Amino acid sequence: MDFELDGNSALVTAASSGLGFASAQALADEGANVAICGRDERRLESAREELAETATGDVLAVEADLTDPDDVSHLVRETVDAFGGLDHLVTSSGGPPSTTFLETDEQDWYQAYDLLVMSVVWTIEEAYEHLLDSECGTITCITSRTVREVVDGLLLSNSVRRGVIGLVKTISREFAPEIRANAVLPGTIETARIEELVEAGVERGTYDDYEAGLAALADDIPMERIGAPHELGDVVAFLSSPRSSFVNGVEVPIDGGLMRS
Repeated sequence: MDFELDGNSALVTAASSGLGFASAQALADEGANVAICGRDERRLESAREELAETATGDVLAVEADLTDPDDVSHLVRETVDAFGGLDHLVTSSGGPPSTTFLETDEQDWYQAYDLLVMSVVWTIEEAYEHLLDSECGTITCITSRTVREVVDGLLLSNSVRRGVIGLVKTISREFAPEIRANAVLPGTIETARIEELVEAGVERGTYDDYEAGLAALADDIPMERIGAPHELGDVVAFLSSPRSSFVNGVEVPIDGGLMRS
């Protein structure tokens, strides 16, 4: 299916690795000009080079800290200057540390809120006028399945990410019909974070080897495996495309059927 994104311009935040990178790759593979950002200059440049190998459009990399509103403003400005406009915004970020309530102090809460919610707010504020000028403006927020079902030990993700869902649902009504807004809810997907957790489990003796660790993580997933990053990226590209033109204000789980809600 042609997603009709050729020549469009997209900004994907926190896209030097993981699900942000997978989303940027899917958009680039569909012919969009793609801007990515990250805090690690070396990893960001490596991601840009990898995207450029298969992209038919332009690829821009901008170093930025999403918890700094000045950096976010610079990021959007650089994107618009490079591409002449902005059609699609995809927000992503790293996750907060694993913690429990009694282990979490007040500063942890503020940092998680800036990382998971305010980074999205600041990016949308900066991008709004440019998306409004587009004939096909879209916003897609990558969150987590924790917005529906809590995961033990992920207090901050469980609690704070839900604010993004309220934001997406609200702006999907306020910004329509000019701009559509949706969210994707990834489950267990084989990112670097999952690889680290499994490898740590192998070292502890919890799993016999890496494959056994992946199998253990898939125990409760009806599809009997964990997801691949491109499987989320493809959904993000679809939600950004005219092929999903009547999809607005939804939360799409990408979890192989793991969630029971």
